[in-house]
Amino acid sequence: MELNLKGKKVLVTGGARGIGKAIAQAFLAEGAQVGIASRSYTELLQTKKEMGIQKIYQKDLLKPEHREQLVFEFIDDFNTIDILVNNAAANHGNQVLNTPPNVFEDAMALNFISAIHLSQLAVQSMIENEEGVIINISSIYGKESGGSPSYNASKAALISFTKAFSSEVIKDNVRVVGIAPGAVYHPNKEWERRLEHDPAYLKKYARDKIPAGRLGKPEEIGDTAVFLASDKASWIVGTTISVDGGQSRLNF
Repeated sequence: MELNLKGKKVLVTGGARGIGKAIAQAFLAEGAQVGIASRSYTELLQTKKEMGIQKIYQKDLLKPEHREQLVFEFIDDFNTIDILVNNAAANHGNQVLNTPPNVFEDAMALNFISAIHLSQLAVQSMIENEEGVIINISSIYGKESGGSPSYNASKAALISFTKAFSSEVIKDNVRVVGIAPGAVYHPNKEWERRLEHDPAYLKKYARDKIPAGRLGKPEEIGDTAVFLASDKASWIVGTTISVDGGQSRLNF
């Protein structure tokens, strides 16, 4: 399927590893020009060398000034921004009674507020160009219980924001959509910690939690992202699509 994304200017936050890296790779494969942002300069350089990323940006998205710099520098480098993927996130806390309020605040700041601010900044250029796409990476646990409550709350807020903002800017031909991944395996501290404790953890998790019988792959989220960014998805507005191998228990 030809998605007509060649030459599109794409910014992916949290793009140096995991799902964000796979999303960046998927856009590169479609001929898009991609910039990625991360706090880790080492990971940014490694990903740039490995994948041929056009531009990298070392930014701490908890800082409003870094968010402003990111969008300004991206537009200065690429002359515009066609697609923004708000992927940067972190999992905070544990059960509600064991999680102080400041940890909820931290989760909201990175997983939710940063996406709002970046969207507000990027959409100005999109409105001027009379087209654009913003993709917010949420989670199935933003739709239902599971995982840590602080993370879930931030992702639920992101899903709500996606719908609200989409209704504001679709008149300017800017689409705002979301992806809610289920369990996706990629090497990180949390997965590795669980595997160290129980080498069979992933197989047991997939057997017990996922009807498809396996964990998702980052590239499956990347494939969804490029489709949603394309004109083939032009009638998808404000929706956050679950990509989870049937893991979600929702009927809608």
